[in-house]
Amino acid sequence: MEGRQMDELAEIRLTARHKGLPQRAVGMTTAEFLASGPRLSEFWSPLVVLDDAAMRHNVEVMANWCTERGLELMPHGKTTMAPSLWQRQVDAGSLGITLATMGQVRTARTFGVSSIMLANAAVDGHSLRYLAGELADSDFRFVCWADSVATVEAMEAPLRDAATPRQVDVLVELGGEGGRTGARTIDEAIAIAERIAASDVLRLAGVAGYEGSLAHDRSAPAIDAVETYLRRQIELHERIGHLYDDGDVYVTAGGSAFFDLVAKVYAEAGAAADAADRLGGGRTLFTLRSGAYIVHDDGFYRGISPFDEARASDDEPRFVSGMFGVGRVVSHPEPGLALIDGGKRDFPFDEGLPIPRGTSTELGAAWQPLPGASVSAMNDQHSYVRLEDGSELAIGDLVRLGLSHPCTAFDKWSVLPVVESVDSDVVVDLVHTFF
Repeated sequence: MEGRQMDELAEIRLTARHKGLPQRAVGMTTAEFLASGPRLSEFWSPLVVLDDAAMRHNVEVMANWCTERGLELMPHGKTTMAPSLWQRQVDAGSLGITLATMGQVRTARTFGVSSIMLANAAVDGHSLRYLAGELADSDFRFVCWADSVATVEAMEAPLRDAATPRQVDVLVELGGEGGRTGARTIDEAIAIAERIAASDVLRLAGVAGYEGSLAHDRSAPAIDAVETYLRRQIELHERIGHLYDDGDVYVTAGGSAFFDLVAKVYAEAGAAADAADRLGGGRTLFTLRSGAYIVHDDGFYRGISPFDEARASDDEPRFVSGMFGVGRVVSHPEPGLALIDGGKRDFPFDEGLPIPRGTSTELGAAWQPLPGASVSAMNDQHSYVRLEDGSELAIGDLVRLGLSHPCTAFDKWSVLPVVESVDSDVVVDLVHTFF
């Protein structure tokens, strides 16, 4: 990622349209505001806050773990759509950033991202002509997926029309019955690979897939389904090996739930071996795309990630939650019920409701336990906090919330404060998102 474009983040001028910011921040640039020594206690509720210490820990853990196993990492940037967080991941050794739409690719290019995997098909003619223009930059590494011959044919005409200066690297996507996208059989996938290899504007660059759509827990049947799928992916890679040229190829899977299983199967396929020994001279890049790990969570990933901090065993690394929500009590209409000022517009709810983790009288004060509390429902701008008998929350009190599923937390905020740690009042950064 190029420094000049990243420097633009510091020059973004803060306005009253950025929810949660202190009033005094309005009119300042991001750099000016951070230089003024901001404190979380100045911010307005509701808020989603990021924990700098936790994010640094998680990024280091994932980077080291991948390196030890001979795996590349291209974290899924659509989780955060935050270039400053992508930069942390790239600085820690990630090969590039994964994205989900060509619109996200264009956004990333404006911030100088030079290595992108589109974990999707690119078939829109307008975006393909844009891509052809970007490929004039010889330093730009781009790869996308295809799961049908029709996808290949949809790509070719716009790229020819735009006189693409070089071929587009395309991975054959293998899916699974009942899953999301991807060819349903290996034979279908081989036919797609043959069609890509025969194209004048596309280059066959490996195999891809997403195991997360095939399982949603860590039960024995779920693990078996994931590992069976991954071995089919390796089989496809081996069966189309004669179609590869002498350039780099990818074998890629690995969301944030089952990346340990991906590493296991990829190790069996030789991921840790010297990649330069691949027939033809290029490298085989066994690549994970996990993205949510940078902040982990207190819900869905806490329950399914192999690296959750609550696991009983100490044999594996641990992620810690690097984000939390804050809401202020605005109503106490009946015993055992408090309403806070943040709801579905502010906090994620698609993979589990927020979990009350603590309370304080003011932002920046110490968080006190709130045992037995739960969120029973959410409206657009309210969350219903249920309290155990004897517990009380006064009007104006704050509730710290554990959040589930970062992919639907970041998209609700254009600016998020970053504190030194969950127990600190010191704001060390503002993260800008671009959804």
